Amino acid sequence: MRRLRNRLAGALLSVLALTLTATGCAGSAEAESGTGTGSGAAAATDPVADRVEPLAKRPEPRLPVSVRSADGERVTVERAERVVPLSGSLSEIVFTLGLGDRVVARDVTATFEQAAKLPVVTRGHDVSAESVLSLRPDLVIAETTTGPEEAVDQIRAAGVPVLFVEAARGLDDVGPRIRAVAGALGVPAAGRELTQRSEDRITAVREDVEDVSHGDRPRVAFLYLRGSASVYLIGGRDSGAGSLIEAAGAVDAGAASGLEKDFTAITSEALVKAAPDAILVMSKGLESVGGVDGLVRIPGVAQTPAGLDRRIVSVEDGVLLNYGPRTDQVLKSVVAQLYGEDGAR
Repeated sequence: MRRLRNRLAGALLSVLALTLTATGCAGSAEAESGTGTGSGAAAATDPVADRVEPLAKRPEPRLPVSVRSADGERVTVERAERVVPLSGSLSEIVFTLGLGDRVVARDVTATFEQAAKLPVVTRGHDVSAESVLSLRPDLVIAETTTGPEEAVDQIRAAGVPVLFVEAARGLDDVGPRIRAVAGALGVPAAGRELTQRSEDRITAVREDVEDVSHGDRPRVAFLYLRGSASVYLIGGRDSGAGSLIEAAGAVDAGAASGLEKDFTAITSEALVKAAPDAILVMSKGLESVGGVDGLVRIPGVAQTPAGLDRRIVSVEDGVLLNYGPRTDQVLKSVVAQLYGEDGAR
């Protein structure tokens, strides 16, 4: 099953990794400065913080532990002094649990400040087993979409415990992912605490949505863009953005228009059918096409209500679809940009 998931996820994750690599892995500071959004774009009034917020009390791991990996294997963790998370989202969880000092490497998508100086050993879907093993890790934490599979198998064959965590697809995944990582690190109580904190904060933002949206349910299309590679995709039912869009009180325009796949190449016909009132993009992707001015030149965009109104919602690449401890900030930023000044309350 993992082999199938890896093949399906590989192409998109590789493109994302190239995007982040080409843009220098900068954090949300660039998002705050506008990232080329141009006049008429929604202002990033509530940018996502470039730092994670660890729990107030640092937990002390109690090891060894034996936990079930998402790939069905039973994993025994004897030590967790040298941890390598193979995605930015997993790194964020470890750091927010208060155990960031144990992380010895990062994925290119770990763009928050505390991880910035760590060596990069993975680039989305391109894991280097040699680079990982050279760091002598006690534990490697991977997504079910992490690959290539041969590299992960090589790490396991070297005797390093590898815990797979189900890939994030929506808001409901925040708690289970946090608890899975915390369990493997021997800090289950901290995992429950962080889960509660994260879910409470997301709930608080969601409760404000009705007030700022005034019952309006705009249609929002998630576009994945990489201008230098001429990659222009519209998200469908399995893009991963639908949960976030719906939590912001909006309708996923791609899914509502009948797009069943995760991503489909943008065509004028697909955009006309989706008829988005707003467009959600990653900030580096928007920058790669020349900001809003370049975005509206993509065939079909200018003919949508979103293109006509230049109603663009932009969130930093490394956090938009993480579904982790900073997701409340992501949701707050989306709401603020989507509904204007009312959303910034």
